[in-house]
Amino acid sequence: MQSNLRTLLFAVLAACTIACQTKPTFDTIISQGMIYDGSGGKPIVADIGILNDTIAAIGDLSKATAREVVNANGKAVAPGFINMMGHSEESLFADGRGQSDIRQGVTLEVFCEMSFGPLNEQMKKQLQEGQGDIKYPVNWNTLGEYMQQLEKKGISPNIASYVGAGTIRTHVLGEGKVAPSPDQLKQMQKLVDEAMQQGALGVTCALIYPPDNFATTDELIALCKVAANYGGSYSSHIRSEGNQFIPALEEFIRICKESGVTGELHHLKAAGKNNWNKMDTAIALLEKARTAGLPIAADMYTYVAGATGLTSCFPPSLQDGGFGKLRERLKDPATRKAMKAAMNSNPMDWENLYSGAGGGEHILLLSFKQDSLKKYTGKTLAEVAAIRKQPIEECAMDLIIQDSTRVGVAYFLMNEENVRKQAGLHWVSFGSDEGSYTNEGVFLKSSAHPRAYGNFARFLGKYVREEKVCTLEEAIYKLSCLPAEHLKIPRRGRLKTGYFADIVLFDPATIQDHATFQQPHQYATGVSDVWVNGKAVLSKGSPTGASPGRFVKGPGYKG
Repeated sequence: MQSNLRTLLFAVLAACTIACQTKPTFDTIISQGMIYDGSGGKPIVADIGILNDTIAAIGDLSKATAREVVNANGKAVAPGFINMMGHSEESLFADGRGQSDIRQGVTLEVFCEMSFGPLNEQMKKQLQEGQGDIKYPVNWNTLGEYMQQLEKKGISPNIASYVGAGTIRTHVLGEGKVAPSPDQLKQMQKLVDEAMQQGALGVTCALIYPPDNFATTDELIALCKVAANYGGSYSSHIRSEGNQFIPALEEFIRICKESGVTGELHHLKAAGKNNWNKMDTAIALLEKARTAGLPIAADMYTYVAGATGLTSCFPPSLQDGGFGKLRERLKDPATRKAMKAAMNSNPMDWENLYSGAGGGEHILLLSFKQDSLKKYTGKTLAEVAAIRKQPIEECAMDLIIQDSTRVGVAYFLMNEENVRKQAGLHWVSFGSDEGSYTNEGVFLKSSAHPRAYGNFARFLGKYVREEKVCTLEEAIYKLSCLPAEHLKIPRRGRLKTGYFADIVLFDPATIQDHATFQQPHQYATGVSDVWVNGKAVLSKGSPTGASPGRFVKGPGYKG
């Protein structure tokens, strides 16, 4: 109700401004644009007037004045795009301009799967010592403090975050495979409650990775019930996208239904050739739940390869107790022999990405912490094993030991037909599952998944313009209004009087991704101008250096 009154007030003030002045003044006028308001409706040719951080008027503003007038020349003017699954938690410390996403029209980064708070002293120590190329002080404790620190540092995009179920679990239970006692579960729920009041969107998890993998369904329901009290949501990298894909979807639906939260399924996909034929069943299952009234949706990236750690070649039990325990276990000859067999198995009780990808030939090495290993960046695991004259399995274990990290890699797991099918679904939005980078400096020390630079442009260029999986107005809805409404974020996701001026100006005929797995650090083209909270962060294709990005709070926020 408060949000609606505020929107009405802005509309009245804008109308009075235009009516009472011969030449109303705005900070910026975007003139003669083809306006797609985000609702999915047909576009109109009109002008947009920006005053302070707000869209103050939409219509014929030819008699108005402004400090700056940007002629859109009939190009598309749309609400800023929302990255529904970004991982810019560290990259924005290195460069707050967030260029790889901003240049695709992204104005809001949503942090998911895990969170950078709440942290206890041991967690802070691990986060500090585990940093790779990007260095930053870990001097916060809560999720709210982290988000405020990032905002205060100065960032171009807006940011929002879930609180990680695995983060909460580690805070109370450590990294072991243990069940919480009733008192410990209450402690975990209290931490969720505090995070929701600090502005978290809800509870998130990544259930193929330890320690999240150690959580039971009932534990997750208990945490989500706290988020539900505030109108929050649950976002999940589900427990399996491969052999147990359908049961994992059923668990996701059960958690949403029994806890009362809105549900967001991250990077919808069927992983591994043997599982590609499950996508139709998965879509039908999700649509049945939606038809029954369950408020669930999904997001995806527009590539056939995912990216995560090389540690995903091994069972989660190997990481019982944390990464340090895994590293020590991999030095044991008996364990190494068992892990070699495990890597070449097709298990039903854990997600073997080595098997799902079809072996080392389909695993691309992306990032290392140790300078001595960076020479292998951009090579496949099989190629590196050949260079080192090792069996592929031995090479994988040794790289993890030597780098003292999970080692960033890309796994080629999906097929193009499913990607195309998913991209056209009305309830699917988009998330890069990557950081937002600049193609210079520290970011060039490691490779990246091309989705960091091309996920959104690739959707609009390849899948919408060329393959016509949906109309442009439907695509813009899926990139803006759909995620904003699903996350219950007020005054964003639409071009509407009284809404925040998060706006992207782009050419639908030329927008294009250029990043590849061989050369990932290449910006997309076709987006010329981007405004965040009324300030230009990209002007005529060049960054302005402005940092108007804000911490966008969830529905439970108590300031």
